[in-house]
Order: sequence, then C-alpha cells, then structure tokens
Amino acid sequence: MPAEITWWGHATCTVEDSGVRVLTDPLFGRRLAHLRRRRGAVPPDAAAVADVVLVSHLHADHLHLPSLARLAPGTRLLVPRGARGAVPGLARVAGSRGLAVTEVGPGDEVAVRAGVRVRAVSARHDGRRLPYGPQRVPALGYVVEGASRTYFAGDTGLFDTMAEEVGPVDVALLPVGGWGPYLGPGHLDAGRAARALAELAPAAAVPVHYGTFWPIGMDAVRPHEFHAPGAEFERWARRLAPKVTVRVPGHGERVRLP
Repeated sequence: MPAEITWWGHATCTVEDSGVRVLTDPLFGRRLAHLRRRRGAVPPDAAAVADVVLVSHLHADHLHLPSLARLAPGTRLLVPRGARGAVPGLARVAGSRGLAVTEVGPGDEVAVRAGVRVRAVSARHDGRRLPYGPQRVPALGYVVEGASRTYFAGDTGLFDTMAEEVGPVDVALLPVGGWGPYLGPGHLDAGRAARALAELAPAAAVPVHYGTFWPIGMDAVRPHEFHAPGAEFERWARRLAPKVTVRVPGHGERVRLP
C-alpha cells in the first residue's frame, strides 16, 4: 500500500506505512516563545499516537518537550546522538512518560516492526541547542523504509552528496520555508528544495516547514514568506522535476502518495 502522509503543520507529519505510524518533529502548541500558530488548528490528540517518533535536531521547534510529553507511554523516540546530554529536560520527559529513547547517527538503522525500519541520514543544518556548539549534536534526516521509502529531511541545506546518502526514495518530505522572513544557511527555500527534488527523483513529494508559525508582531512584515512557499515549491518542481507528483496538503490533511 502506498504511504499516507498527514501534515499537522511546520515539520510535524504522520507517515503511515504497513500499519506503522511514524511521527516527525512533533510541535503541537499554539505558541513557542516569540512564535504563534497562524494557520491550522492545534493537532488533535490522535496526532500524538505513533509507534515511533523521529526528532531531526535540537532546535526547540523540532525537539519540543511539551509536545513529547503528550506521547503515549512506551512510544519509541529516535533522537540525534548526544541529545540526552545536551537537553537535560529530554531525560525528564522520557522518564515521566516512559518513552523509549534511542540515539542515532548518520547510517544507523532501527527496526520498528517486521517490514518497517528507519535509517538516519545526515543533514546540513546548525541544529544546536544553546549554549552548546553547532557540532556537538548533529542534525539528521530519516528514511522510513516499509512498503514505500519516505525521506523526511528535517531541516537542511542542499548538499552535494544528498541523493547519494539518502538513496532511492519514493516520497520526499522537504522543508521549503521557516518561521520568519529570512532563511539563513542550512535551510531550503522553495527553489532549493525543488533542486533537491530533481536530484532525489522520488515518485512524489510534500512541502513542509512553512505556513504555520510566525513571529508575534510581524504579521505585516513580508507575509509572502509565510504564505507562498508551498505553492512556489510546486511551481519550481514543475520546472526542475516534472516527473515528480507534488501534493500540497492543508493543515491536518491526509494524502496518499504513489
């Protein structure tokens, strides 16, 4: 059966494959520091139900402790190697909720259930949790391998060996924006994400990490960067990767992909 993807906003997705639910970078709140949820309802309790949860890096909008505290006891959690030492609150949440935390690095593979495994791949992103340095804990992407092969890129810039490291995939979940009007190094915008798509050459793609959170008080500041990245990615993909089916779901929408 093809993979089914539900986009809950920002980088949070549920990937359903072979009866296994995989949740990426859960962020369920209305507000995070100076950011507020501008589009999409707060995900329902059902969004926190997963067999395994993938955390790509340590930024608070990807490793969000209050959201991890909503996971059911016994949920398996994959995090970058060194995360428990860098984020003391992670151990507290995992202990109180009975989460099974596994630290991984690029190339590591974890069997989730018979027929489904997750492989960690590298990313090009400064994923530190202050005050630690950028190289202390790596940022990661993940490939979910079941009936389909689904690449969740986390947060990353485009890099020369991306397609080689990721390998053949059927579906790519690619970040195309951010939570502010400026994207620095180590990020993909719509155009760069389409270039990555051309190199990865999956059957289908979904843009994520845009159009959800925006700094408080900046509603009128370059709103194009908030609203447009998903549609811009679709337009760029038609030019650079015309054989790839691109789906642009709304918040909370579930799509089935080839």
